[in-house]
Amino acid sequence: MRVAGGLLVAAAFFAAMFYVTRAETTVECTVCIEFGGRENCATVSGPDEAQARMQATSTACAPLSAGVTEGLECSRTPPNLDRCSP
Repeated sequence: MRVAGGLLVAAAFFAAMFYVTRAETTVECTVCIEFGGRENCATVSGPDEAQARMQATSTACAPLSAGVTEGLECSRTPPNLDRCSP
């Protein structure tokens, strides 16, 4: 009985986490950036367009840049693709 109760509590917890997570992600943005002779794309969901676009840009730049300075330069590079949808 204890195991069944624990499983029920765990299932309820994960269902609540899924619901809360899905409620916050209302916009999905895809960003492709070319930096340092390489290109990378990232798709990210977020609560609004500005945050989703910023996070997609950061995620796309991560494997293209080495260090803080290059990361900032990459994030300021105009993207080849910038598409958001609700």
